[in-house]
Amino acid sequence: MFPGFTFNPKEGIDNPALVITDDPEPNPSLVPRLCQLKRLEGESFGFYLQVDSRSRNLQIRDVEPWSPAEHSGLREGDRVLEVNEEYVDNTDFYRVVRKIQSCGLRLFLLVLRRDEYEQAVLMGMDLQILAKASKGDRWSRPRLCHIRGDPEHGFGMNITSVDGQKGQYMVSTMADGPAEKAGVCTGDRLIWINGVTVSSLTHSALNRTVKKSRDTLTILVIDSDSKACYVRRRMPILPVVANSCSLPHTPKTIDMVKGPDGYGFLLRQEKLVATRQKAVHVLREVDVGSPAESAGMEDGDLLLAVNGEPVESYTHEDIVKIIRRSGDKVTLTAISMTGRDFYRELGISPLLFYKESSNLNILDSQSDDEEEDSVLVPSETTQVLESDAFL
Repeated sequence: MFPGFTFNPKEGIDNPALVITDDPEPNPSLVPRLCQLKRLEGESFGFYLQVDSRSRNLQIRDVEPWSPAEHSGLREGDRVLEVNEEYVDNTDFYRVVRKIQSCGLRLFLLVLRRDEYEQAVLMGMDLQILAKASKGDRWSRPRLCHIRGDPEHGFGMNITSVDGQKGQYMVSTMADGPAEKAGVCTGDRLIWINGVTVSSLTHSALNRTVKKSRDTLTILVIDSDSKACYVRRRMPILPVVANSCSLPHTPKTIDMVKGPDGYGFLLRQEKLVATRQKAVHVLREVDVGSPAESAGMEDGDLLLAVNGEPVESYTHEDIVKIIRRSGDKVTLTAISMTGRDFYRELGISPLLFYKESSNLNILDSQSDDEEEDSVLVPSETTQVLESDAFL
C-alpha cells in the first residue's frame, strides 16, 4: 500500500511513488517559415533545388548572394515543405521544378531548417499537418473562378463594399447561378478581377469593369477567415497560390514519334501585333497525316514547353536544339492563340494550373565528364539535372 500524500497547490504533488509521464511536447521552435521571393523579368530566383539522396526530400543549396532567394531569407540546407501553398515534401522532383518554372515572378516557399526537419522526422511529426498549422485553423486557398454570364441573370452575383474598409469588397451569389456554379460563395471577399487588384478600384470603377466584361469574368476570391490568415502572415493573395475553377483554354500535350519524313510541322518565331511581347513560337504548316497532326497539333498553336520545360522565353535556335536532342520522341505543350490571349490579359502563365501527366524526358546531352544520370537541359535561367535544378 502506498503511503498517503498531501497536495499543496503551491508545491504540486509530493508523492514520490506517483510518476506522471506524457508524450513529449512538440518543440515550439518547429514552426515553418515563409519565404517570399520576387524576381524581375529575365532574372532567376537564385537558388538550387535538390533531392536528398537518402530521404528524398527537397532541399535548398547554393543560394546566390544578393538574389531574390537570399533576400527572402532562404538559406543553404533548408527543406522545402510547400511551394505556393501546395505540400510538396516527397513529391516528384520534376513536377515541383515545373511548378516553380511556371509561377511567374512571385514564388512562396514554406521551409524548415535542416536540423528542424530532422528533429520533426525523428519525433514522428506529420509534416503536412505542421505546415497547415502554421497558417491557422480556418485557412483555405483562394479560388480563381471563371464565370460565364447568363442572358437572364448575368453573372448571378452582387458586389458590395465592406463597411468601413476602403477598397474591400464582398460578393453575394444567386442560388445555383453562374457565379455559384463557377465556385464563388456568398460572403467571399473579392481580391482581383480580370487581372486587376480591386483594392485600387472605386466601387463605380469596379462596376464598369464588370459591365465591360460582357459574357465572361475571371475573379479571385477568398473567404473572410482565410483572408485574415493571409493578412496575419503578411502574404499577398495572388493567382499563383490559388485553386483554379473552370478556367477555359487548357493547354494540350502533343506526344509525337518521328516518322520517315520527320514530325511534319514547322516551328516559326512570329511577332504579335499590338502586344509588348517581342515574339512567340508558333506551330505552322502541319502536314496531313503527319505525326504532328495525329497527335492533335493545329496550325497556329503557340508553343509553351518542350518535354515539360517552359520555352516561351527561349530563342528559336535553342528550341530547335532541344527538339533535335530529344531523338525520335518529343512532347510539346501548346495552346491556341485565343487561349494565350486570355492568359496574357490576366497576367498569368497558361502553364500555371496545367497538370501534365507525362514525365519530363531526359535529354541526351551528357558529356563524358558529367556525373552518371545527370543531364543538363539548355535554358536561359534554369538548369535541370536528374535531381538538381537552378531556379
